[in-house]
Amino acid sequence: MLETLLDTFGDNTVLAMAGAVVGIVFGAAAQHSRFCLRAATVEVAEGRFGQKLCIWLIAFSAGVMSVQGLISMGMIELSEARQLASPGSMSGAIIGGLMFGCGMILARGCASRLLVLSATGNLRALLTGLVLTLVAQASLRGVLSPTRENLAGLWIVQGGEERSLLTQIGMSSTFAAVLAGLALSGSVMLAWHHGVKATRALAAIGVGFAVGSGWLLTYMIAQTSFEAIAISSVTFTGPSTDTLMGLVNSAEITLNFGIGLVPGVFVGSAAMALYAREAKIERFGRDTPMERYLIGAVLMGFGSMLAGGCAVGAGMAGGSIFALTAWVAVFCMWLGAVGTHLTLTRGFHPHPATS
Repeated sequence: MLETLLDTFGDNTVLAMAGAVVGIVFGAAAQHSRFCLRAATVEVAEGRFGQKLCIWLIAFSAGVMSVQGLISMGMIELSEARQLASPGSMSGAIIGGLMFGCGMILARGCASRLLVLSATGNLRALLTGLVLTLVAQASLRGVLSPTRENLAGLWIVQGGEERSLLTQIGMSSTFAAVLAGLALSGSVMLAWHHGVKATRALAAIGVGFAVGSGWLLTYMIAQTSFEAIAISSVTFTGPSTDTLMGLVNSAEITLNFGIGLVPGVFVGSAAMALYAREAKIERFGRDTPMERYLIGAVLMGFGSMLAGGCAVGAGMAGGSIFALTAWVAVFCMWLGAVGTHLTLTRGFHPHPATS
């Protein structure tokens, strides 16, 4: 069937279709579960183990379990994925991760959360996401790219075994999948203990499985196609910049997995919000100053390109294949977010963890 689709529609169109399907699942699941790294870090900063942290742990462990399970069963082989095969930047992961963590606290959401909220009518998230995308493009190919390259070049690790965390610690994919499964079971139990609705816990699992589905679908297409196709999964900063630049700078958009993913997430989130009657227009106000969101967008736009991905691209997709720089990046995102929240709320009443 896949061969028929490739012959009928072409590689790029099928990749975009796969991205759209994964995006719809991710968007709907993320909206219903309230999946948000920023909200989880706020709970940790305030010394609470609450529902938001449970949701993030469920999604993360489900993502790792699904990907490592597929690898252990021989269904996918990801050693040629960019996050493992290519050289990576440890300095970029550290500095960029800290910047991104700081930025998502200021903007009240990471790149994926901003996209999900935009589809529900949140104009703050829409504007912040657009600024984030423009800064990311400037960091990738524009005026900020020399600075990004200089910072990334401070500490480089080679691709292959040196960049594989599993190889470094001598752990098999099967054992990693088992550990992730145990972590998932524990996270679900904690979520039940903290009163998380069953449907939201299931939706959080869906977020993780969407990451695994992205790796699986792009791998299957790459194996079937006669063309060289990059294996990838759910990530947002890069695809968002490609989508925006394609819309404003070209009469035709070159289709790929990411180009399908971004509108898919928007559609999935919007559909879920409408179904649950949660869609509503939200604007900037006295308690939501625009300047704070814009600063956060700048930090996340530059930080994500420096770190090699956003909270989902590096933290979930890269983390699920145990790319060393991805785990360092997401750890630094946590540090940056917790530190920023504590700094902002010192002497004040803590902000709620909702986005």
